[in-house]
Amino acid sequence: MNKVVNVFGLCVLTVLVFAGPAFAAEGGVEFSGAFGAGLVIIGGAYGIGRLASSALESMARQPEVAGRIFTSLLIAAALIEGVTFFALIICMQQNPFAS
Repeated sequence: MNKVVNVFGLCVLTVLVFAGPAFAAEGGVEFSGAFGAGLVIIGGAYGIGRLASSALESMARQPEVAGRIFTSLLIAAALIEGVTFFALIICMQQNPFAS
């Protein structure tokens, strides 16, 4: 869990460092939305990958509760996807190349 927090913190720090000057510039850097969208996809994929690996390991250790674990896996993956889509929409609003 500590590694996930570190990766998330690094992603947030990277966005704050690069997005601030990009938004402040008038016609300077115009790819901040695309950069943010890339970070969002990487974060979502990492989260769902960790979730799936932990769920599969739990199912292998305790096959009798595999149904409940799978249900929890689907609910958590749907929540991660929802947050990812929301963040992508926010990033696309900042991207001048998205029509």
